Amino acid sequence: MREVAVIGIGETKFGELWDKSFREIGIEAGLRAINDAGIKGVDIDALYIGNMSSGRFIDQEHIAPLVADYVGLAKQNLPATRIEAAGASGGLALSQAYMAVASEVHDIVVVGGAEKMTDVDETRAQEILASAADQEWESVFGATFAGLHAMIAKRHMHEYGTTREQLAAMSVQNHRNGALNPNAQYRREISLEAVLKAPVVAEPLGLFDCAPLSDGAAALVLCPLKEAKKHTEKPVRIASCGQAGDYMALHDRRDICTMDATVVAGKKAFKYASVTPKDINLAEVHDNYSISGILAIEDLGFFEKGKGGPALEEGRTALNSQISINTSGGLKARGQPVGAVGVAQAVEVVRQLRGEADKRQVKDACYGLTHNVGGTGASVIVHIFEGGV
Repeated sequence: MREVAVIGIGETKFGELWDKSFREIGIEAGLRAINDAGIKGVDIDALYIGNMSSGRFIDQEHIAPLVADYVGLAKQNLPATRIEAAGASGGLALSQAYMAVASEVHDIVVVGGAEKMTDVDETRAQEILASAADQEWESVFGATFAGLHAMIAKRHMHEYGTTREQLAAMSVQNHRNGALNPNAQYRREISLEAVLKAPVVAEPLGLFDCAPLSDGAAALVLCPLKEAKKHTEKPVRIASCGQAGDYMALHDRRDICTMDATVVAGKKAFKYASVTPKDINLAEVHDNYSISGILAIEDLGFFEKGKGGPALEEGRTALNSQISINTSGGLKARGQPVGAVGVAQAVEVVRQLRGEADKRQVKDACYGLTHNVGGTGASVIVHIFEGGV
């Protein structure tokens, strides 16, 4: 198999983008990535789009050809494919594009992720997000997505002594980083006290423990590594991809305090890249709820099980600390347009490995990791990237 590089990145601002349609944000991110790569439309062989639920959010299915059409690529008769894996849709789209280039099926591929979530009211949006859980055995009995994560948080607190303050530390850190990201939905810091005093959503999780509803898009351009220097002076190698799954419903899981799919996907990614967790300088982890971020840094092997909360509280995951976690602001501050999350994570890591992250730049970054989750952990995709190649 060929080695694969990212040669172009692009993204929109994340937030409530009332003045832009789904196709407009997809086109904006895609064109930025294409321009960044220095390629033309005729150079592109295929398009992959990560999207969770456009049919329910904007009443539009068949969105990959739609984006190809409006970006001006329809006349080339390109294969355009939509990928769905709930919140992991973007990460899975990236892995499919990576494999297409690595296997020599295609040479230059554009991979995007997009979601327009604020065109429906909040109640409807939360119902759509909850469809990533098991409808027959969870949602039908009144379990909300926040409620399921609250159960995980309560059990983690019981098993490992994780405190409410440690959960809140994830949100505080993400907002500190998000304040430095010009594309983030929330560009302001928040205090620990504000997180603790916020209205309860599902005890112990409050309003500031939960990622927002967001609109936004992100895109990447991939090509064979040996051809990358023809397009950019700073190619970033995709060192590996690991994917794993698990039971849909929490009650079937081996241990709800551990996302086994994250453990397995992470181990695969580390093995294929020939690195260990200690080699990773920065990671974008899936923190749709504060407990999700804590589970991620434990299950990926950055900290022992039960030690994620103390690590956050002690600042060991802050910018330029032991490992820089969610330098973009994560889902909590950067925003959570679900189909775009996995691609946006990769955009941030590539930007960091190029040394182009400005005030949130991780010093001497060599390896970065992305971790994208679907549902409550039924689908997980982990990618490892290497800069300076």
